[in-house]
Amino acid sequence: LTQFTTGATPDYTGAPDSVSLRLSDGGTLIARLVAAADGRSSPLRAFAGIEPKRRTLDQTALVASFAHSRPHHDVSTEIHRDAGPLTTVPLPGNRSSLVWVERPREAGRLAALADAEFLGQLRDRLHGLLGELSSLTPRMTFPLQWLRVDAFARARIALVGEAAHVLPPIGAQGLNLGLRDAAGLAGIVLPALAAGGDPGAPDILAAYDRARRLDTQSRSLTVDLLNRSLYSGALPLQLARGLGLFAMSLSPPLKRAVMRHGASGLGAPPGLMRTPEILPPPRRGATSR
Repeated sequence: LTQFTTGATPDYTGAPDSVSLRLSDGGTLIARLVAAADGRSSPLRAFAGIEPKRRTLDQTALVASFAHSRPHHDVSTEIHRDAGPLTTVPLPGNRSSLVWVERPREAGRLAALADAEFLGQLRDRLHGLLGELSSLTPRMTFPLQWLRVDAFARARIALVGEAAHVLPPIGAQGLNLGLRDAAGLAGIVLPALAAGGDPGAPDILAAYDRARRLDTQSRSLTVDLLNRSLYSGALPLQLARGLGLFAMSLSPPLKRAVMRHGASGLGAPPGLMRTPEILPPPRRGATSR
């Protein structure tokens, strides 16, 4: 079992029960199964013959990190705006990373601002939530796209993370899906290895495909609709989103249920992501077996 992310070119000239990867330094890796976590432009996906469905979005993400005078209390904040979400993610100390989604032209304007002017506009967008801002790192911009595949595995290659799905940066759903991909693949492959089986056998690949298909496709659709509702001028979409957020603000149990669903996806989470059940301490004088 080999997990490989960069610098490899698949080569199928070897035995039918393995995959040979030629490395950029001239070396070779041979594995019965490759977990392809090589990103949205995955060459391993292409060699497996899996053609993704993709769509370029009229949005650009601007990313950086910055310092702030108020503590973030380890809380990530996501502000939904007409052009897309503005998200801060806590870093150690009084620092946060930033993912600011805008229309391409506006993102380019923001990226070209002097640091002090950019931080002033960011502070206004955050409504002073993190206090005064400083120590901005260089800004980078990334055009957004949507991508998904109809097959998660083929030819001894299993797709993980952005090799299998790319979503707009809403609610960290791309990260959650990638973690569930990795945990789901390990949960299927490890028992096969323990039993002396072939981790890249067709039945193993088919089991992984079944395990990830419904969760990923349903989450991709949900995030896509939510993102469209942000920048769409359609009143019904905006009304539905507003009512949903208002209902969550009034009902803590509903809010917790939505957050649990966002983290765990449809159905039971992969075994490696399940927390053990916490049992109450035994009564005094009772015995346990």
